[in-house]
Amino acid sequence: MLIQTANLGAANECHLYPPAELCYKPKIEHTTFFTKRFPGLNSTAGRGACFPTPAYQWQDAVFAPAFELIRQAIAAHAFPAASVSITHHGNLVGLKAFGHSTYEPDSPEATPETVFDLASITKVVATVSMAMILYERGLLDLDLPVVAAVTEFAGEDRHRDAVTPRMLLAHSSGLPAYEKLFLRVRTRDELLAAAFATPLAADPGAKAEYSDIGFIILGVALERIADESLDRFSQHEIFGPLAMTHTAFNPPLAWRASIPPSANDPSFRRRIIQGEVQDENASVLGGVAGHAGVFASAEDLAIFAHAILAGGRPIFRPETVSLFTRRETSPPGTSRALGWDTPSSPSQSGKYFSADSFGHLGYTGTSLWIDPERQLSVTLLTNRTWPDCSNQAIKQLRPKFHDAVIEALGGP
Repeated sequence: MLIQTANLGAANECHLYPPAELCYKPKIEHTTFFTKRFPGLNSTAGRGACFPTPAYQWQDAVFAPAFELIRQAIAAHAFPAASVSITHHGNLVGLKAFGHSTYEPDSPEATPETVFDLASITKVVATVSMAMILYERGLLDLDLPVVAAVTEFAGEDRHRDAVTPRMLLAHSSGLPAYEKLFLRVRTRDELLAAAFATPLAADPGAKAEYSDIGFIILGVALERIADESLDRFSQHEIFGPLAMTHTAFNPPLAWRASIPPSANDPSFRRRIIQGEVQDENASVLGGVAGHAGVFASAEDLAIFAHAILAGGRPIFRPETVSLFTRRETSPPGTSRALGWDTPSSPSQSGKYFSADSFGHLGYTGTSLWIDPERQLSVTLLTNRTWPDCSNQAIKQLRPKFHDAVIEALGGP
């Protein structure tokens, strides 16, 4: 199986990895764009701490061109609502919301606390993070066959036995990108059975093709290894330790009225989709899936990104962060890391993010990009799928917005 049992007895006594420190504050002086322009700002205040230091009192002046791009996009109906967070050298230098839940002017106004459907950002915030934690604990071997944990994945095609968690993470398993499984099934068990039986479209490891199906299967494998569901594990191992209080699978009913709707679905669910996952396959899976289902605020994603930039504290080791965010060397030409994407040409991250950067997009109009070289993270959350999925204007906005943010911070 994927579970490595050799040291589990010792783990029960002394743990396989050292307990995470809640905070650490190295005495490192940094001179940044903000400390040059605003000398009263302590550049080390947030560096390495658990949370980025709020320092967005100057954001309207500094990021005026970037924010104007979002206002123009809303006016052009690229999306009705947006929320942005920007961290730089440990400081939360941008936290701003724009627009309303829908294009109706009397709909709720977006705020920095507004929670959005993250869509595929779920992959990195929840599923990849769970894989990282299990890997650190010696429970996940990235290169053992997936069929060891998900026996239902086996089939007549013997190539399936060669698929590993590493391939699922790197989108090189040979599984197809997407299947409308929800049209053929009614229940969670039926959809999982259909996912497990999905034929390979290519030999494992031969090419990189982004696959939601692969992450559905990966999520199940991780749940079986941990003996715990993805949502429960994420809550007490990731969201809880980081105090991401506006992040959850299946958000509580009390949140739903303030969550911007993601779609008006006249054919499958026959209702407005608000406060429930937009992705239809994830919906049949009960809102908890390896590829989609997490809702979060931009500020919570800034906290998550800050932890990654701080070496993973308090939930990951620096070595694990490096392993999972480094671009894979196989298949040749891939832009994928383990779960994360890296800048390609052209890239939705724009033209300035460094080669060591990594990020992810979400179908609903969400994105998170992190640049360790610049000590920068940029989160952009929208509901561009409202009222339907036809509008693709976000693809033009994202790179321009990222470029404008970096230019505002002093340029390339």
